[in-house]
Amino acid sequence: MNRDEIKTFLPHREPMLLVDDVVMEGDTAIGHYHVRGDEFFLQGHFPGNPVVPGVIQCEIMAQSSCILVRKELEGRTPLYSGINNVRFRQPVRPGDTMEIRARITSRRGMIFFVDAKATVNGKPCCQGELTFALIDNDKAK
Repeated sequence: MNRDEIKTFLPHREPMLLVDDVVMEGDTAIGHYHVRGDEFFLQGHFPGNPVVPGVIQCEIMAQSSCILVRKELEGRTPLYSGINNVRFRQPVRPGDTMEIRARITSRRGMIFFVDAKATVNGKPCCQGELTFALIDNDKAK
């Protein structure tokens, strides 16, 4: 699924659409985001030593999880309801491509619990347990 296809599911748009592609492999979503270096979140983080902020890495993992719930996303907005046990292992910098592997560990109605792990060149950079709820669009406004 490329960026245009992802936009049919996710409400995110540039500059906050932070996934380039995502595919399913069994019950695992595999997403990628290539850090170009001109992203808004690198401006000032840090001058002369740009590093992708941890919160943005979490957002990249969450957006990459979109394909896991694609059938339920129509007419709904995904909102974070929790982020647990997040660990950052190495900095992510311009030129890096993050690969995210995510799978649903449990579900309660429209609340999803996801285990997500991100790597750069096969080395872990971020991992955590993400929880998000799908809210009907008319209630999300």
